[in-house]
Amino acid sequence: MNILDNKEKEIENKDINIDNNNVLIPKNHRNDSIMRFFIVVILCSFVFGLMGGIVSYNFLPTIENQFLNIGKIERRDTKKEESSNTSSYNSSISYEEAIINAVKETSPAVVSIIISKDVPVIEQYFFNPFKDFEDFFGPGFLIPQYRQKGTQKKEIGGGTGVIISPDGIVLTNKHVVSDENADYTIFTNDGKKFPAKVLAKDPVQDLAIIQIEDEKKLKPFKSAKLGNSDNLEIGQTVIAIGNALGELRNTVSVGVISGLGRKITASDGAAIEVLEDVIQTDAAINRGNSGGPLLNLKGEIIGINVAMAEGGQNIGFSIPINKAKRSIEQVKKTGKIIYPFLGVNYVLIDEKIQKERNLPVDYGALIVKSSSGWAVVPGSPAEKVGLKENDIVLEINNEKITVDNSLSKIVAKYNPGDKVILKVLKNKEEKIIEVVLGERS
Repeated sequence: MNILDNKEKEIENKDINIDNNNVLIPKNHRNDSIMRFFIVVILCSFVFGLMGGIVSYNFLPTIENQFLNIGKIERRDTKKEESSNTSSYNSSISYEEAIINAVKETSPAVVSIIISKDVPVIEQYFFNPFKDFEDFFGPGFLIPQYRQKGTQKKEIGGGTGVIISPDGIVLTNKHVVSDENADYTIFTNDGKKFPAKVLAKDPVQDLAIIQIEDEKKLKPFKSAKLGNSDNLEIGQTVIAIGNALGELRNTVSVGVISGLGRKITASDGAAIEVLEDVIQTDAAINRGNSGGPLLNLKGEIIGINVAMAEGGQNIGFSIPINKAKRSIEQVKKTGKIIYPFLGVNYVLIDEKIQKERNLPVDYGALIVKSSSGWAVVPGSPAEKVGLKENDIVLEINNEKITVDNSLSKIVAKYNPGDKVILKVLKNKEEKIIEVVLGERS
């Protein structure tokens, strides 16, 4: 044992400790320091706890209210789920809610149109051309032949329509109900089946109006709201509903307005039609969707789906609903759809047409022969005032005719019987001609 060890032993008997620097510290003094430290900690904890309570009491209700306001949609929907005890989906996102509500509101008014027709029943039979010579040449051989054995009613197509009034008036495309010899059946969203008759076909737009024949007196029908297609914006969300592929009823697709004022040439395999000022959308429009509604987020009809681009990806087109409103009102009042009529076949002049045909102007409507061989319709108002092939109609009532403002678009603003003033270029000489518009139905 060294000297230091002896010193420690001696000190232990005197209640004294040695720190690391060999300083003598009384044991009682060390215990007092520890006690003071714990007392200070307890006092600080009490003070801070008291201050925290005061702050929480004064400010927590405000913070809680703000938090509840931020999450009020979610809390409301949760209560709705708990009270309904159903598995239905409730969204806390306003955009998604708007789509769901628009579809729920309008779907009952969207109908499937089934096209059926009496078609021949063909049977096969076998004919032996050497039957009379079997005694000389043996049984011979049989040749298959075909013959008609009566007719049967058969579905030949389908489309979509939308009910626009409680009495069962349905708006659809003209090409959906173009067959005069076919029968049309309406299937409503709740599975009911009704025969339908065509009331009128629009001579200019690809639109038709048909009537549900309600023999069981189940009226009123759920109808959709008509919106306003004059204030649409590119990028605006739209919803398409239709009888996709003629089989999948009330199929919903969502997209945006991709373009406005489009001009397209549409064909259904039997007829070709030029449609002006149509809406372009990337909402999926499939075969069978023709005649179905294009909706805004309020559930209002802003267009009637009419065509899709072959070979394109989500390029569909709809006729603006404001173009249909005029036809709807005419059918309700007169039972038919009529348009003002000038009676010329034309091409719109632009810089390219001007150069190709060596024309003196780069605007206007050049009167040309149609595929049927006429440039001016016989007996039409145009023929009566002397319009001929190669004349150029420059203006109607001082409104300039351009590629974006066609002759037919301007004429459609008037009514049959209206008198209009034409500025016409005849043999490079301008003439003013007064004409009374006829009626096209």
